[in-house]
Amino acid sequence: MVSRQESRKRQQRHKNALLRYKKERYKNRLATPGVHDFVLVLDHLKAGFNVPKIFRSAESFGASAIHLINVEAFDPAPAMGSFRKVPAHFYDNFDDCYSSLQEQGYSLFSLDAGADTPLGTTTLPRKSGFIMGNEGMGHSFNPKRYPDIQQLAIPQFGETESLNVSIAASIVMYEYVRQHQL
Repeated sequence: MVSRQESRKRQQRHKNALLRYKKERYKNRLATPGVHDFVLVLDHLKAGFNVPKIFRSAESFGASAIHLINVEAFDPAPAMGSFRKVPAHFYDNFDDCYSSLQEQGYSLFSLDAGADTPLGTTTLPRKSGFIMGNEGMGHSFNPKRYPDIQQLAIPQFGETESLNVSIAASIVMYEYVRQHQL
């Protein structure tokens, strides 16, 4: 059983995290795109630890932007300041994000552990968008409705069926940068 004091501490930590989020989201309006033309699409990710870690890696790899679809407020502290440096675009649904990226000329890729095409065997266009699905439910859209989105797999050799989403995002960003080094 949780004591009242512990409950109050937990509520205060949550309140502080929300205040940090609002402050950093406001500062994000001044963010400038990184040196590379790739973007990440975070499709209904849980708002916890992974989202800020993805921002941190995206800033390190020079991402142009991160598109967040129905991602709740998160504590930006684990991003180590990267949430204010990588432009963030917020959407309520996948269709709006998809339309925006299509208009901008992006080729879209979704990561799926069961996909037939390994990441390392695909030539990634300069304007690539990588869709990262929810850790438990996967993508919020039906891939059959979007036949132009190519599914890629990160080769795995252990018994675990999937990678942590922030790790998978880092791997795909590394592969993009490897193919498009300045």
